[in-house]
Amino acid sequence: MTLKTRITEDMKAAMRAGDKERLGTVRMILAAIKQREVDERIQLDDPQVLAAIEKMIKQRREAIVQFDLGGRGDLVAREMAQITVLQAYLPEQLSDAEIDALIDEAIASTGASSARDMGKVMGVVKPKIQGRADMGSVSARVKSRLG
Repeated sequence: MTLKTRITEDMKAAMRAGDKERLGTVRMILAAIKQREVDERIQLDDPQVLAAIEKMIKQRREAIVQFDLGGRGDLVAREMAQITVLQAYLPEQLSDAEIDALIDEAIASTGASSARDMGKVMGVVKPKIQGRADMGSVSARVKSRLG
């Protein structure tokens, strides 16, 4: 079962259960997927759906910071609930040791030695880690290793 199909089935289950918060978030995911498919005239595969979900999580985290600064605890709670639903579709997250091992392997395979080689390393690491770790923190780790 593809991830997109699983999300659609979850939408139907949320409708049957009357879970309005979950239903709203799942519909939002499907709308984002459909929008990208229409814009790019393609059918999204699982890695592309994961990328869309990761983008949505990142947007929610940025919104939480702004809502928190504005003293809007109600909106912070709503965004946190949406993040929880979104994270259910991501694969199991990698541990720090697993991420470090993948980075070391990529550095060895590319022969990277300086920060200028960061693009090469990230090109090898990203497909293996996509959806399983925060790419911002992975990028910072690679940079510290090469810097």
